[in-house]
This record gives sequence, C-alpha cells and structure tokens, in this order.
Amino acid sequence: MLSHRERLQATLCGEKTDQLPIALWRHFPVDDQSPERLAAATLSYQRVYDFDLVKVTPSSSHFCKDWGILDQWEGSHEGTRRYTKWVIQKPGDWEKLPLLEPDAPHLAGLLSGLRFIRADLDLETPMLQTIFSPLAQAAYLVGKENIVTHIRKYPEAVLKGLETITETSKRFIEALVFDKNISPDGIFYSVQQAQASLLTPEEYDRFGLPFDKRSIEPAANLWCNLLHLHGQDLYFNNIIDESGLGSYFPIINWHDRDTPPTLEKARMQSKHVFCGGLSRQTMNLGTPEDIKKEAEEAFAQTAGDRFILGTGCVVPITAPHGNLIAAKDFVASIKK
Repeated sequence: MLSHRERLQATLCGEKTDQLPIALWRHFPVDDQSPERLAAATLSYQRVYDFDLVKVTPSSSHFCKDWGILDQWEGSHEGTRRYTKWVIQKPGDWEKLPLLEPDAPHLAGLLSGLRFIRADLDLETPMLQTIFSPLAQAAYLVGKENIVTHIRKYPEAVLKGLETITETSKRFIEALVFDKNISPDGIFYSVQQAQASLLTPEEYDRFGLPFDKRSIEPAANLWCNLLHLHGQDLYFNNIIDESGLGSYFPIINWHDRDTPPTLEKARMQSKHVFCGGLSRQTMNLGTPEDIKKEAEEAFAQTAGDRFILGTGCVVPITAPHGNLIAAKDFVASIKK
C-alpha cells in the first residue's frame, strides 16, 4: 500500500498507483468558530474516512472577520453561515479597509488551528489550507449580490479595496507557508466570480486574475496546490491555461456534474489532475449504489488518468455515512 502522499505524488506525475485516490471535504459548522474545535473535528473526520488529503475548511467569514463582518449559523445543509453584517456600505469604504497582518485575531486563529492539526496528523497525509481569492473576499465584504454592481459603478474604488485584500492575503499565505509547525503541502484556492453569469471575461481579467496571481505567489512552489472553480458557466479554459492560474495549481476541481466542461472534455484540453466526478446532490440524497454508478462514470471519462475522486465542492454535512463509505469502497476496488 502506498501512503497518501506517495499515491497523490504518483497521480500528479501520471504514474500508476495502488488504487484511485479520493478526497472529500466538508464544513464543520459551530465547531469552525474555534481553532481547537475545528482542528478536533477535522482530525476526527480524517480518522474515520482516511482520505488521501486533508482540506482544512474554516468558515468563509474567518478571512474577513477582522474587518468587522458578522454572520450566523442557521442550519444550511452545506454547513455555511449567513452573513448578517457587511463592511462595505458605500464606495468610499473600499479605501478605508485597513491592511491586516497575520497576527490579527481571526487570522491568527486560523494559523493556530493548522498547528493543532499538523501536530496530530500523519506527515504522510497531505494538508491543504483553504484560501479565498481577493475577489471572493471582496464579495463577502460588500455582499455577493452587490459586488458586480460595485465593480461596474465604482471600479476604481473596488480596485483600491482589492489591493488591500490582496496584500493581506499574501502576507497570511507567507505566514502559513513558512511556519515550520504547519508545513502545508498546498493551498486549496477558491475562485468564485469567474462565471459568465456574473462577470465578463474582461472584468475577471481586471478584477480577478491579477490579484489571484499576486496573492498566491508565496505558495507557488507547494506541490499539492488545488484550484477550486466555484459556480456555473465558468471561464474554465482561460483560468486553467498557463497564462491564467494553471501553472500554480496541478489539481483542478469544479462542479463537473453541474456545469461544463465534463471530465472527459476537460481531459482533452488539459493534463492537470482533476478532482471530482461525484454530485453533491447524490452524495446527500442518493444511495451507495448511486455513488458507485457516478464513480464508475467518472472513472470511465478519465480512464483514471490523473484523477482524484471527489465532489465539485463541499460534501453536504447531511450526507449519509454509507455514501461516503461507498465512495471509499469504490476507489479501493480500482487497482491502477
């Protein structure tokens, strides 16, 4: 049996492995409000399912709470929280955002939680920290329904805010990467606005891509970086191209069951490792037989080449234990 690290490294090189790798991650609501409880919940989840990587999933608000946003837990099946207070109320507020250092209370809490996890996690199990793109954080600060309006009505103000968010993110990633008590194997980088229903390609190229590149630069040499493209009607080809973010991320994850491209078509365009194949709805409402069927279809689309079985985003917190086990049983049955 290969270790998780060996299995993923072989997959990234396009080499044969003992079995198909798998990675399923989820939110831990309520627990994610405390570094200690989030660490304990993450480690417990990994002990039960023994996935090939641990993706640490704090609440999205933790990256912006030091700027003053508020949210609350209301029972979402995805484990996400509803925002109750935004920081950006008018265009001038973008320019007032203070630069945050990694020792800001909530950012420091994220680093502390990672140290707890690393202290108890087998070094042969890769650990990835979630990072939200500067534009995604900007949407949290002003409200997702308001970010496009601000981009189109107050572009210069938004750009100034993005400068502050990007420098804050870059400093946090630097602290993360160079902390010997964390030693992350990669970052899980979430891009959420690269969707045709939200922005034009030109708008993403101005308000998204350059800030993405700057913020993730400190993590460019990590071996297990994973890019998550969130949403529908993605600018997929442009983003995974070498001139986009493709050179920073060997692994690409998107809602392949819900939006183009399919795994099969994406494989024709790219040699990246793909993570996906399972529908979140099926994980939540399906049966173990349904999970096996989707996994078989995903394997057929990729021939198991440079492929990690996973979902397009977080596994619902209401997904049955048996469905997660069914996914584990499937990869164990695939000998590569």
